[in-house]
Parts: sequence; C-alpha cells; structure tokens
Amino acid sequence: MPFFVKVLFYKCVMLLTRLVMHFVPDAKPLVLSGKGSSVQLSEAIAHFGMRKILLVTDKMLVKLGVIEPILTSLKSQGIEPVVFDGVEPDPTFDVVDAGLSVLRRHQCEGVLAVGGGSSIDAAKVIALAGNNDKTARQLEGKFVAKKPAMPLFAIPTTAGTGSEVTVAAVISDPTAGDKKLVLDPKLVPLVAALDPEIMLGLPPAITAATGMDALTHAVEAYISSFASKETDAYAVTATRMVIANLETAYHDGSNVAAREAMAMGAFYAGLAFTKAFVGYVHAIAHQFGAKYHTPHGFANALVLPHILQFSKDHVADRLATLAVECGLGERTESQSVLAQKFIDKVWAMNKAMGIPATLDALQAADIPDLAQAAMREGNYKYPVPKYMDLQQCQGILKKLLPV
Repeated sequence: MPFFVKVLFYKCVMLLTRLVMHFVPDAKPLVLSGKGSSVQLSEAIAHFGMRKILLVTDKMLVKLGVIEPILTSLKSQGIEPVVFDGVEPDPTFDVVDAGLSVLRRHQCEGVLAVGGGSSIDAAKVIALAGNNDKTARQLEGKFVAKKPAMPLFAIPTTAGTGSEVTVAAVISDPTAGDKKLVLDPKLVPLVAALDPEIMLGLPPAITAATGMDALTHAVEAYISSFASKETDAYAVTATRMVIANLETAYHDGSNVAAREAMAMGAFYAGLAFTKAFVGYVHAIAHQFGAKYHTPHGFANALVLPHILQFSKDHVADRLATLAVECGLGERTESQSVLAQKFIDKVWAMNKAMGIPATLDALQAADIPDLAQAAMREGNYKYPVPKYMDLQQCQGILKKLLPV
C-alpha cells in the first residue's frame, strides 16, 4: 500500500478518535500546592468521611522516610493508613492486583498514591478495579469500567509524569512484552497535592529524567494535530516553566522555588497532553521501556530532539513560538532559525544534565521489531504532526545505537 494511502487511513483513525474524545468528560483534580500541601491533603481526605485508606507507594520511599509525615497527618485526622509498598518501576498487572488484594482484605475506603508515575498509575487502576469488581487486566482498554473509581488522591514525588491529572494509566505486560493502557476519565484523582518539599531529596539523575518527561509531554501536546487554544496555554506555560527551572533543580536540588515551578510545570503538561495527546517520542520510548526497562523520562529525553528535527518542516511555526516564549530568540528571526534554536536547547539541556545521546542497551538486531512496534503505536494512537514510515523510524533508532 502506498505511504500516502496509509497516511490518509491514519488521519481517519485520528479523526474518529477526536470525535470520541469530544464526548469524554473533562475531569480535573482539585489541586493543593506549595510547601506542606502533602500534609494538608489529609484534611481534604477527612472531609470525604474516610476512616481507612490504602497508601500506594514503593519500598524506597518507605525506606527514606518520605511517607512518615503523611502517615502521621492521616492518623491525626482519624484515618487509618494501610501501606502497600510493592510498586516497582513499570508496574505489572500482577503488582496492581497485589495492591488490590490488600485494599479488599483491609476493606479500605479509598486510595492515596505517594510516588512517581509508577505508583500513581498503579493506584489509579487499584482504585478503579476496587469499585468495579474486576482485576487490573480486565480494565485494559478505553472506558471499560461502568462504575466510578474509589475516592482517589495523589501526592507526586517527582515532577514529570503528570499522572496526577491524566485520564490514563500505563501498566506493563511481561507476557506480551509491551505496555497496556487503561484509559478512563474516572482515573483522575479527586485531589492532588503538589508539594515541593517532598521533592527536595530527589537525586539529580531522576530530577533530569522526570523533568525531560514533563518537557516532552508539553512539547508533543503543543505540536499535536489535536492541539487547541486550551491545551496550547497549558503546554506553553509548562514548557516555559521547565526550560527556566529544570537545570536549576538538577544542580541545586534544595531550591524550593525551582522544585515548586517544576511540580506546576509537570501538572500543566499533564493537562495539555490529556487532551492533545503525545506522539512519536512516546511511541519509541515505550518500546525502550518494554524491551530494555529504560526509565521512561530518560527514554523520552533521548528521543525528543530527534523527533523534533524530523518534524521541524511541519511545525517550525510552533517550535519558533516556544523558542520566543522561552527567551531563546527574537520574533524578528525566521521561524526556521527559531525552531532550530529550540531543538538545540533540548540537546543542550540533555548534555548539561548528563543525559547521553545514545542508549547503551539498544541492539542493532532489535531495531526492526522496535520500529514496527513504535509505528503501530504512533501511527494508530497519536495525532502526530508529520507521519514517518518504517525506514525513517529505523533511521532514527540507528542514531541512538551506542558507539
């Protein structure tokens, strides 16, 4: 089939997707922000009349004592926390079902996620399954659940995924060797606390990776064919905040102002891509995560400048706007020059934060299958501004091979 015919088909699929999304309820969490908001969240939870809540997190945060003030605050409000710390990076359906079992065994009345995207995604599916008498795997797909989720709350400990505001959760399927999507507006938490203090101890490498994840969300949403005035406002604001604050947060993790700006930037980026979606950066990054367990933000950082360079001729005006908004150039310069300045800034940020230009785990023999999988995801699921064929995708992947 000629490539232009395939592109027409992909665009028809995206048109149908956009029509469906038009009828999806616009769900946003109530947001508590600023120093101490993670503790204040307990008061909000108490207003919902809960007496027992499942706290979903990971063992490292428990070991570091991050959840202790939250546990104390919950108890002071008469709420008994039940801790499930079995979440690992790229949580599987089995991990989610293990948390679901704890929730049911202890008869918890709600769910509180404390952690990065993995913990929040796991908590979202636990809360949805808990009120729908289903396993995690039975919720895979779009709008499967008939009942709302159990009361759900979130405290992100990284500034990146935006999972605290999105209608989706990504769960790994080791059997199939890929990642599955649970998509439903019922997944959006009721209240989210964006507390910079809880992020102060985040290691530089994680700060960099999660921050570039937020930047990728914002930029891919801004150049998406689903972009609107609303998503543009969120995406531009998020991009500006990340560009201005990420390197500061990386080099000085105790800078509360930079941490707070990054938390809000990630939140706005989440609002942007919830409606405008993402693109090829995520399509490729997801394959790296499934095949090599590459951290998602790190994978996005690697791929982002390559996809922007590939798409530049179709989105020069949009990238030029981002360059001006971020103070990287003047409106008197040509769109092409400004667009390249923005792409160069992404490269420079990666370099400044020690993010390499290649992926050590990538094997040349894996590229055909990785490209096929990325094309299936990107072409059928995302409103990309410029479509690529299999050979073009393979060409980008080859640039990421270790030297």
